[in-house]
Amino acid sequence: MKSVDGFKYVGLTDRPSKKRKLHGNPSDWVIREKFDSEDDARFWLSTKIKLPGYVSGNDNDGWRYGYMYTIAGDTE
Repeated sequence: MKSVDGFKYVGLTDRPSKKRKLHGNPSDWVIREKFDSEDDARFWLSTKIKLPGYVSGNDNDGWRYGYMYTIAGDTE
C-alpha cells in the first residue's frame, strides 16, 4: 500500500472539535468551508479528493463543515 504521509486529508463533519480529536489533533487542522446544503458539501469533498495528494475516508459524520489537515505518522 502506498504511503499517504504528506497528503491532505479532507472530510465533512457536523462536530469539528470531536472530529479533530478523533484524528489525533493535527497541528494544521483547519475548517475550510461551512456549508448551507449537503449537496454543496458533497460537491466540495468530491472536487477535493480528485486533486493529486488529497484523500478522504468513510468517517464523515455530517456535512456542515469541510475540514482538512496534512497526514503524518501520528495522525489517523
